[in-house]
Amino acid sequence: HLPLDDWLLRHSVVMCLLLHSLVLMTFCFHHAATTCSKRCYCSESELGGKTVRCSNLQLTEIPEDIPNDTQHFYLDFNLLTSVPTNAFVGLTHLVELDLSHNELSQLELGAFRGLSSSLQFLDLSSNKLKKFNPDAFEGLRARANLTNNPWHCDCNLQMALPRVDLEPASLTGIVCQTSNPEEIGVKGLAFLLAPDIDLCNVMKRTTDVAMLVVMFGWFTMVISYLVYYVRANQEDARRHLEYLKSLPSRQGKSEESSTISTVV
Repeated sequence: HLPLDDWLLRHSVVMCLLLHSLVLMTFCFHHAATTCSKRCYCSESELGGKTVRCSNLQLTEIPEDIPNDTQHFYLDFNLLTSVPTNAFVGLTHLVELDLSHNELSQLELGAFRGLSSSLQFLDLSSNKLKKFNPDAFEGLRARANLTNNPWHCDCNLQMALPRVDLEPASLTGIVCQTSNPEEIGVKGLAFLLAPDIDLCNVMKRTTDVAMLVVMFGWFTMVISYLVYYVRANQEDARRHLEYLKSLPSRQGKSEESSTISTVV
C-alpha cells in the first residue's frame, strides 16, 4: 500500500490537472463566443455589451462568426442581396441591427428569428426591397426604418401589414414606388397614410370585370353555336319534310296501278 502522503499527493496532482483543463476549456469556449469577427471592428461598452462594425467591407454574405454577446451590429454599406433564414439566431442580446445601404431584395422566412425579445431598432433603409414579407419578421417588435426602398403596393402588401408586430410608425416608411393597378394613385405615398385606398377592393373589382368578360365570351360562343345548330337542323328538316311530302303521291300511283291490274 502507498503511504498516505503519496496517495494524497498523486490525487492532488490529478485534481489540479482536471481543474486546469476545465478552466482552459471554459476560457476557450468563452473566447470562441466573444472573439471579434474577422475583418470587422469590435468594441466593448461600459456595461459589457459588444459593438461589431462590419461597415463598408464589400461583404456579399452575413458573417457567421459574430460574438454571442453582441448588442450593436452594423452591416451597412455592403453588397448583401438577401437575409437568409436564421441569419442572426444566436445573437440573443442584439439590440440594434443596421442593414442599410445594401442591395437587399429579399428577406427570407425567419430572417430575424430569435431577435423578437431583444432587438429594439432595425435599419433596412436604402435597399432594393419591393415585396414586404411578413414571415421574415416573425414576431419582431422593433422600431424599423423601411425608407428608400422601391416598394410595390398591391393587395398582398395590404394583407401583410396587419400580420407584423413592428412599431406602427415603422410602416410609414413603406412609400409606394409602383402599384397594382397603376392608376390607383398611391405612387409616391406612404401606403399606411392612405387609408382611403383599398387595393384589394380594386383587385376584386378588376377580377369581377374579368369574370364578366369571360362569361360574356362563353355566352356569345354558346349563342353562336345554338344559332348554327338551329340553322343546320332547319335545312335538314326542310329536306326531310320535302321527302315526306313526296311519299303520298308515289303511294297513290302504286294504288292506281294495282286497280288497273285487277280490272284487266
